[in-house]
Amino acid sequence: MPHAYAPDGTALHYELRGSGEPLVLLSGQSNNRHWWDPVVEDFAAAFTTVTLDWRGTGDSDRPDSDTYSTRGFADDVGVVLDDAGIGRAHVYGTSMGGRVAQWFAAEFPERVERLVLGCTSPGAPHGVERGAEVRRALAQGDAVAARRVLLELMYTPAWIAAQEAGGRREFGTLGDPAMPAHARRRHLRASARHDAWDALVRVKAPTLVVHGDDDTFNPTANAPLLAGRLPDARMRLVPGARHAYFEEFAEVATPLVLGFLRDGEA
Repeated sequence: MPHAYAPDGTALHYELRGSGEPLVLLSGQSNNRHWWDPVVEDFAAAFTTVTLDWRGTGDSDRPDSDTYSTRGFADDVGVVLDDAGIGRAHVYGTSMGGRVAQWFAAEFPERVERLVLGCTSPGAPHGVERGAEVRRALAQGDAVAARRVLLELMYTPAWIAAQEAGGRREFGTLGDPAMPAHARRRHLRASARHDAWDALVRVKAPTLVVHGDDDTFNPTANAPLLAGRLPDARMRLVPGARHAYFEEFAEVATPLVLGFLRDGEA
């Protein structure tokens, strides 16, 4: 399995699948490439997909240093693409991955063909933060209860019940369980400090902004903010979807994104 090496020496694990034009898939905060497991093969049927483990996650190195930021993660994406011999790609980022994608598209416009920003935010102070009730529920001392809160912010209760009735117990969007505490803290800080508002106007790629219309983890109100700030953007909301719209509502979201990436239709 290939690794690229950032200028500070951090090894960055990545995987390639499929064939065709390259498509970079960027996962959420404190998550690794397995975030995309439920849908990656659908994208790899049409594109050469690139998935990676953020520094601090998966099979990448986990430095305990001040090298974690959404802008720095964007530089890591560039390092991975260089190592894979990819000059220009489509980029699809969700949650914190969408924050990273904003920086990548703004800083390296010549490297982005089309851009998809899913369930993400421009960051403070212009973005809409999750409510105090949600923050308190996630921060509670009971780890099992906090995990359940996070699960229900990601997916609808009916879908969770159906998955659990089928024997499923693990969900790849709830964080990398092998992450050390220092990396988890640094991921949280990196995402919380994100602010790409001024940079968004430099994005040249045609952009699709996608969001679940029942997302309170990263409030849906961020979608029109992004779409209105970007020079060439359109917005689509997925009815009934929460934060992990791309998995639970894949039958809607995947064709929507594929149509946009192939021919600009959405």
